[in-house]
Amino acid sequence: MKIYRNYIKRLLDIICSLVAIIVLCWLFAILAILVRVRLGSPVLFTQERPGKDEKIFKIYKFRTMTDERDENGELLSDEDRLTKFGKRLRNSSLDELPELFNILNGDMSVIGPRPLLVRYLPRYTEEQHRRHEVRPGLSGWAQVNGRNAISWEEKFALDVWYVDHVSFGLDVKIIGMTIKKAFFSHEGINSETSATMEEFMGYSDQNEIEVR
Repeated sequence: MKIYRNYIKRLLDIICSLVAIIVLCWLFAILAILVRVRLGSPVLFTQERPGKDEKIFKIYKFRTMTDERDENGELLSDEDRLTKFGKRLRNSSLDELPELFNILNGDMSVIGPRPLLVRYLPRYTEEQHRRHEVRPGLSGWAQVNGRNAISWEEKFALDVWYVDHVSFGLDVKIIGMTIKKAFFSHEGINSETSATMEEFMGYSDQNEIEVR
């Protein structure tokens, strides 16, 4: 498992991402034009995220929201800024295609825990920090087992489980489940109360949850 995790997995990431970028270059062009026409500029959404060993990198996605603001100049809520076109991009996961360049660059892997916000780092329990022992992924064990429809506690538990069980067979299984969900099922795209996922606020010292 160590050989796969430390060497083979990275080699496969390079091969898979490079081939996908070449094969899907036409799709990148079409989506870029559609995003520019429907949502404006810039076409790409960029944001700093923590990667392996909590090293910060810049993630790339196609934008799915407008920049609409209220009378005070504050951005409107995600629900108000997420257009029908943006929802379709998210439901199909096509907004995440630019992350193939993150994979090629070594910031991400095809499979791994999803990279979350930098501000979440001080909110994790010691066990939850372990999700950063591997490169974050385009898809992961938590994504194919509920995605945004499950709680943060469940999601982090699944992430840590993946870290402890990384293998070629598991990655192939997750890829298969990801394709099935992307093309035949859109369940778990959003949480029950939000267009995206509610912010993770961490736990108080008195109520810290141990994720098994």
